[in-house]
Amino acid sequence: MNIQDFTGATLQHHHNESYDPSPDYAAELSSVLDKKACDAAYNTIVEWEGYAPSPLVSLSGLANKIGVGEILYKHEGERFGLGSFKALGGAYSVLKLLIQEVSKTTGQQISADDVISGKYTDIIRGITVITATDGNHGRSVAWGAQKFGCNCFIYMHAGVSSGRAKAVEAYGATVVWVDGNYDQSVHDAAQAAAQNQWFVVSDTSYEGYTELPKNVMAGYTVMTTEIIQQLPDGTPPTHVFVQGGVGGLAGAVCAHLWLQLGSERPRFVIVEPDRADCLFQSGLRGEMTDVSIQEETIMAGLSCGEVSSLAWPILLRGTNDFMTIEDDLIAPTMKLLAKGVDGDQRLVAGESAVAGLSGVIAATMNSDLATKLGLDGSSTILIIGTEGATDPAIYEDIVGMSPADVVA
Repeated sequence: MNIQDFTGATLQHHHNESYDPSPDYAAELSSVLDKKACDAAYNTIVEWEGYAPSPLVSLSGLANKIGVGEILYKHEGERFGLGSFKALGGAYSVLKLLIQEVSKTTGQQISADDVISGKYTDIIRGITVITATDGNHGRSVAWGAQKFGCNCFIYMHAGVSSGRAKAVEAYGATVVWVDGNYDQSVHDAAQAAAQNQWFVVSDTSYEGYTELPKNVMAGYTVMTTEIIQQLPDGTPPTHVFVQGGVGGLAGAVCAHLWLQLGSERPRFVIVEPDRADCLFQSGLRGEMTDVSIQEETIMAGLSCGEVSSLAWPILLRGTNDFMTIEDDLIAPTMKLLAKGVDGDQRLVAGESAVAGLSGVIAATMNSDLATKLGLDGSSTILIIGTEGATDPAIYEDIVGMSPADVVA
């Protein structure tokens, strides 16, 4: 696989004129995510059995090849054995929900330890959580439900692979298939929850539903806390390229880096599939803009047409640039990581994990866009590698090697 294969890629770029250059995190955004919420999530999750920081891998060989200073890849493929960063958000939100509901039932404020210890097993068994998913978030919610002892239903649309459905079922959840796309599965899950008095634990927010997604976003910031601890010499990156989806991940990373780094926060670039570009279109218009997905993207976890209402105010003010990429860039990027470039560690990265990196490589092959994005030999670029091979069969079909062969 040759880097030159990225030359001439079809890219869209929009520089955000609504970007807020202030080093101080906007006070009105604190109702979505603040330092207290981020610290609480970190202090809770690091106590879970099996917790370990995911590695921040230097891809200096690839960086040299494309003419940038350094690429730092946050590799989430082994997080809690679930294969993606989503393990941090969905399960944490399930825990927070159970604390809330058991506290209501008992009339006393209980703790996370009370839930984890099994002290309130009988009450928790009567609680059911539900969510819609492209795969990874549902796996996290199902894992959290099993871990903490409640019931779980996961709604999946026809574009989700059977391998990802089986991974969810392995944690005891019931999968319900939905005709239509991801956004339809979100609507159907919300309707089922209302009819049955179940609790939606979603990674997106919409009118009338915001509190639990805040917990999901807070859980994601465990990654950024780790990243700041892992930065070589403590020097912040100059750029972050992060994938879009509904915006929950991007919003969490953007907000927390703004909170933690202030004037040193990096240039923030969102990369999306051109087939599911709701954040790009929102950036163009300066307001939340949903899109109708006509064809599913290979980046299954990013196949979202409706923007998170929580994430959008953060992204409108905290994003420097919006980009879209074509699906044809994904397989080459996965293969580059699998083989390692000039001595780089070989990494198993799923289809959605490489969107940001695909955008970086393609942008450096386009001199005009590289200049607009400020990419040069002094750039240190942070990539959030959000997942490993969450469907090993699909991964092997794309890369030509099994995940086990790559790491061997």
